[in-house]
Amino acid sequence: MEDGIINFLDYLRVERQFSGNTIAAYQNDLRQFLAFLQEGAATGDPLQAWSQVDRSLVLSYILSLKERDYTQATIARKVAALRSLFKFLHGEGMITDNPTQGISSEKVPKTLPRYLTPQETDELLEQPARRATPEAKRDRAMLELLYATGMRVTELVSLNVSDINLEVGYVRCLGKGSKERVIPVYDHAVQAVKEYATEARPQIMRYAEEHALFLNRQGKRLTRQGFWLILKNYASQAHLETDVTPHTLRHSFATHMLHGGADLRSVQELLGHANISTTQIYTHIPDDYLRREYEKAHPRAE
Repeated sequence: MEDGIINFLDYLRVERQFSGNTIAAYQNDLRQFLAFLQEGAATGDPLQAWSQVDRSLVLSYILSLKERDYTQATIARKVAALRSLFKFLHGEGMITDNPTQGISSEKVPKTLPRYLTPQETDELLEQPARRATPEAKRDRAMLELLYATGMRVTELVSLNVSDINLEVGYVRCLGKGSKERVIPVYDHAVQAVKEYATEARPQIMRYAEEHALFLNRQGKRLTRQGFWLILKNYASQAHLETDVTPHTLRHSFATHMLHGGADLRSVQELLGHANISTTQIYTHIPDDYLRREYEKAHPRAE
């Protein structure tokens, strides 16, 4: 697969006469995507050929960029690089279908997804509770835990059994830059995870050495893409009009916390944001909330 990138960069250099800086930017973006594919981040297994890449993998990659808090402009640039690469590969006969067909830079959302109302959130979380299968108990535990903590979906599927303390009620996760944070979990979510861990997980588990908390039907760690498909299915069952993604639940968690009276710094810490400016933008903080915080904190505001 590396050869495909090398041939494409040669094409840009020789035939399109792109500058060295532009080619370097393409190279960085495309090798990041290649690393994503070869790590098996979305499929569970590394890919060996460009022909194995489909539209869902491209969308999964875009989702991963959003979860890592890349700006809209950066995501648009990386999507444009992928479109150019696959157009080249298709023209060279290296692939029969272009997986980026219909995915344009303009379609990358310019704003963060709309948060759910508390009522919509309740309806979504109730969907798996209406079934009694091991998978439904797993799904309920995942949804409850994601909304209880505001974790990124990558952090959720990376959890091991030892990362959650069901007696005390907290979860330990590794965020961006391998920074560890400990997040409290409300009792309802703890109960859902406990029911999954004690009743359902043993039924799904196939390998005693598997430490992943959330497992797929093969008994292996559930992937980010796998969770995304599960979530979209429940969102459809709940008849939610908004395009629900794992980021939507994270966004809803933060927004509901702020509207409920949580202070900005606490939400920043829970989300694992390095800068509070990210939290302000991410949570759609109302102007009146910022005004209250300003007037409360500034010594001359009154």
